Amino acid sequence: MIEELDDFDKKIIHHLQMNGRLANQELAELVGLSTSQCSRRRIHLEQQKIITGYYAQVALRADPTPVMGIIEVKLQNYNDATHDRFVEFLLHEPAVKDIHKLTGSYDFALKVAVQNLDEMVKLIGILSSSDFGVSNLNTSIVLEKLKENGIATK
Repeated sequence: MIEELDDFDKKIIHHLQMNGRLANQELAELVGLSTSQCSRRRIHLEQQKIITGYYAQVALRADPTPVMGIIEVKLQNYNDATHDRFVEFLLHEPAVKDIHKLTGSYDFALKVAVQNLDEMVKLIGILSSSDFGVSNLNTSIVLEKLKENGIATK
């Protein structure tokens, strides 16, 4: 169980979400702590898996996989074996960037990124194969990213 986050922890998380490249001294100034206290808290948040990683947000025009899509998936028979096989595939498929388990009409929403539309067609074909028991797919191609991870991309 994760301990309760105090206001300093919440501020650290907030500022790192906005800019994961902040040096400890900059972060400390923003949250009102000494550099050493801030560094210890940051390390603790990482060790507790509250902060799970840092990454670069890449403009669509510079992305080697510029064709992005959102695929909603409904499984036909939602049993453990089918679910586990499907999730295992998703976890190891490099084109699948994000996986969200849902309530409502679909069971999953996937954010996928591929090099071109031919790769998208292949991925959709694999997802809709009988191996995974998918009853319905809804695919949308992303035309433009306006905001990602809470940060405007323009």
